[in-house]
Amino acid sequence: MAQVADVGIGGKRRWLILALGLAAQTASCSFLYGLPFLVPSMQRAEGLTLAEAGTVVAAPSLGLLFTLILWGAAADRYGERLVMAIGLGVSGLLLVYAAVGDHSLGILFGVFLLAGASTASVNAASGRAVLGWFGPAERGFAMGIRQMAQPLGVGVAAFGLPPLADRWGFQVSLLLPALTAIGVALLVAWLLIDPPRPESGTAGEKPPSPYRRPALWRVHGASALLVVPQFTVSAFTPVYLVTMHDWTAASAGWFVGAVQILGALGRLVSGYWSDRVGSRLRPMRQLAIASGAVMLLVALGDATWPWLVLLALVLAAVITVSDNGLGFTASAEMAGLAWAGRAMGTQNTGQNIAAALTPPMLGLVIGDSRYALAFCVAAVFPALAVALVPVKDEKGPSGRT
Repeated sequence: MAQVADVGIGGKRRWLILALGLAAQTASCSFLYGLPFLVPSMQRAEGLTLAEAGTVVAAPSLGLLFTLILWGAAADRYGERLVMAIGLGVSGLLLVYAAVGDHSLGILFGVFLLAGASTASVNAASGRAVLGWFGPAERGFAMGIRQMAQPLGVGVAAFGLPPLADRWGFQVSLLLPALTAIGVALLVAWLLIDPPRPESGTAGEKPPSPYRRPALWRVHGASALLVVPQFTVSAFTPVYLVTMHDWTAASAGWFVGAVQILGALGRLVSGYWSDRVGSRLRPMRQLAIASGAVMLLVALGDATWPWLVLLALVLAAVITVSDNGLGFTASAEMAGLAWAGRAMGTQNTGQNIAAALTPPMLGLVIGDSRYALAFCVAAVFPALAVALVPVKDEKGPSGRT
């Protein structure tokens, strides 16, 4: 990667840009992952079936899936500030429209689809800004901070949306993520500074595509495989505790919320770890081994003692998410700054496809009560990822492969 990525703009300003990226990603996640909290209110207000409400809730993720790479390419070409401000701002305005007036189910689906497609701009662009302004010795830790946006966004939605929906209805509650997105978009447009662009060759030619070699594809593939145990834990832990251990839904929710905070800290630790050892992929491979092992421990706990399965679920909630930022950072570093947006978009696309397929796939395995079998199946995917992580192709965070 070009050496401009190692240049700082001063400590305080650099961390302000990281804070803006974190705020933008948190605003995006509060919408993307907050809609499921509104399902009960949507059903009461509109008389929707669970399937109908679920279809509406899935719309933002569908829009995001089809535009991640396009937004990444736009960030590579036009810069992070413009892409983030426009995408997040348009998403907020669409949600304002959804919050006012009387809309049919089809209109809401379309608006949420477009809002998800717009907010996808943040995924690649915010990560690209971190890549550009933080040097190799601290980039992993900085990206770990940025990766905390998902649990923070879920927390904002969990604490804010249900009370607002109960008081004023689910549509009005959408003003929370809407106004948050618009406010952060304005701050991004005002304060964010794009990192220096990479230098072209002597003849002005563009850097060659990093996808001509298999290493970057292998990082994307390994990261997608590692999403399976992560979403196995997040998707099935609440229903597992309720159906198999007679927990209340509220207790299961608090348990998941608490371990999610631990997972966010795990992302920070893994990023710091990668900075200290000068590698993203070696820690990623070691976490893949630990991820497979802990899923087998969850399966053992399900078949033996309740205390063991609870301990294993806590460990799994931390370990299975800790590799997320490493693969994201490695993708950008291996691609180089000129291709980083597209690489991050491709990385996110593969992970989102895996995340979408995991619940229905393992739901078929579980059936009524075969949770131990499902946890064992989930352990196969990180085992495959161990073999796929291209550690030998990594030349260190400071340079491209």
